[in-house]
Amino acid sequence: MRDKLFQEILDETPEETKIFVRLYADLVKRISNILDEKGYSQASLAQSLDKRPSEIHKWLNGEHNFTLKSIAKLQAELEEPLLVVPKTKIMRSFEKSPDSEWHKPLLTDSKIWPDGEDEKIAA
Repeated sequence: MRDKLFQEILDETPEETKIFVRLYADLVKRISNILDEKGYSQASLAQSLDKRPSEIHKWLNGEHNFTLKSIAKLQAELEEPLLVVPKTKIMRSFEKSPDSEWHKPLLTDSKIWPDGEDEKIAA
């Protein structure tokens, strides 16, 4: 019953909402991992960004929409990339499932490099 209800809700969720949730979760996880690696606390990050600790808490708990400006400030402070935007053409590939059905492009793409070499990149 619960699984069926969950699937119905998921099926009715707009694609842009699914993408937003995935990107937000990825960004928060990336920031949290960097904080852990560097030994920073939310409080020390807040102090270095001249923000209230409660604001950083909201950022990392999904209660605040990041702006490009806030992401840029975080990236500058953490000295680590947070977002990567492809600067070359992305070639999408389709993958066949075990049931012989073709599916939408995967989140893993082949990146076309200027010299013609392909490299797999994770989106």
